[in-house]
Amino acid sequence: MLGNEVVIRLGVFTGILCVMILAEAAAPRRDQRYTRRQRWPHNLLMVVVDTLVVRLLFPVAAVGAAVMANEQAWGLLNLANLPVWLSVLLGTIALDLAIYFQHRIFHAVPWLWRLHRMHHADLEFDVTTGLRFHPLEIVLSMVIKISVVVALGAPAIAVLIFEVILNATSMFNHGNVRLPQGLEQKLRPMFVPPEIHRGHH
Repeated sequence: MLGNEVVIRLGVFTGILCVMILAEAAAPRRDQRYTRRQRWPHNLLMVVVDTLVVRLLFPVAAVGAAVMANEQAWGLLNLANLPVWLSVLLGTIALDLAIYFQHRIFHAVPWLWRLHRMHHADLEFDVTTGLRFHPLEIVLSMVIKISVVVALGAPAIAVLIFEVILNATSMFNHGNVRLPQGLEQKLRPMFVPPEIHRGHH
């Protein structure tokens, strides 16, 4: 499975993006003043730039760091004698908490906010907003993520699961899509529905 990491991540990314694009076209939450043609080339170009920067600076990335940490027995989870399923669960949760606190810090520290506000400065709010980040923010995020992965000794499969979920929920949370009210209420304990996330922006 880990040998197909890039294929899995790209497949999930493409699938979720296509589903969200279709959902936004079929049931938009709001009318938009700026068209996709005006905004999407820049937002999608940032995805390409961010991906290239990460691949150039971090050839092994977070999953590779997890494999290395496991081989060297680095990190808390590698020192504990836990069942594999529990290590995967704890690793996924810990990474989610780390990125949550990273997000809070990027809002609180002025020079980090200058980077992060590129995400918030999108002229509209849709699925591509969840992909629009400053390349330097992506680099800093990757440094933090790899540091947490190594310190924690997170299993590689946990890192892959986390990154797939993070990417998918970012696109979902920012989608300009009208959800049935009952479904939105049920999702709130687990996910931030798009309309709530829009209020945050």
